[in-house]
Amino acid sequence: MTVAAVKEYRFPAQDTVDKFPAPLLYIGWDDHLMFCAPFCLPLPPTMPFGALIENVLPGLYGYHPDFAKIDWAQAQWFKSGQPWTPDPAKSLADNGLKHKDAIRFRTPGLTGIKGSSH
Repeated sequence: MTVAAVKEYRFPAQDTVDKFPAPLLYIGWDDHLMFCAPFCLPLPPTMPFGALIENVLPGLYGYHPDFAKIDWAQAQWFKSGQPWTPDPAKSLADNGLKHKDAIRFRTPGLTGIKGSSH
């Protein structure tokens, strides 16, 4: 929904990267309605993307029955709504991720508990 202001207003942003322990990254798993919104995490920019998959995502999504069935080689990634192919060996920063970026992943063949998203 568009917001129309009655007059121009300017103010400094209060959510700049310097106000957080690490840059924020939004992460969402498509077609899994058990999670109502992407998670937002402060993650070090030097973290390898592969460590995000191996060490961070299980703590977020691991209790979903589909998580153990994910074939990460088939996962489809999106950055700001566009198809994107991260390099697991490169850091988050080297994959082009910066403060408040949003990424999502889709797992073909997995569409929620008993296919609930379709």
